[in-house]
Amino acid sequence: MTSFWTGKRVRLRGIEPDDWAAFMGFAVDEERLGDLLNPPRSAEGFRAWAKEQAVAKSDGDCFGLVIEAVDTGKIVGAVSSRHADPRAGRFEYGVTMGARHRRKGYGAEAVGMLLRFMFAERRYHKCEARIFAHNEASLALHRRLGFAEEGRLRDHVFCAGRYHDLVVMGILADEFAQPHSMGELE
Repeated sequence: MTSFWTGKRVRLRGIEPDDWAAFMGFAVDEERLGDLLNPPRSAEGFRAWAKEQAVAKSDGDCFGLVIEAVDTGKIVGAVSSRHADPRAGRFEYGVTMGARHRRKGYGAEAVGMLLRFMFAERRYHKCEARIFAHNEASLALHRRLGFAEEGRLRDHVFCAGRYHDLVVMGILADEFAQPHSMGELE
């Protein structure tokens, strides 16, 4: 049997100390996309963060994983679950892809694996994602995965000198299960 965390294109794994450079690159890519603008962070800051993440104890169902391409072993992105509320049965998640690795199916497969785990194994009922309205590629990905737009928070985030709308999208466990086998992803 192959690992639950290995698909056709990607393998999800924990963050290792040596992954710091990839995360530093993701921060640059997100800034260029207009999704994040923070003061520059040193390489040593990313090294310390990755080292901390590599040994951090699990925070319930909130965790971050590296997305690795199966064919090359290269880090192509990261996915995380957050704000998990087992009592309410819902969680949020985020995904980031390196600029060179977008639109190759890595993100869709990684998100599908995370959703399958959270819905089938951890028994959550709902997943939410918050996406900048100008990020058409991410909105399209979520629609393809079966997410529905649940609302739009107008001028909700200030970034790069202006306000941006934030689109809240959600998917229920049974909506995810309909087009996707909970045992295997296409």
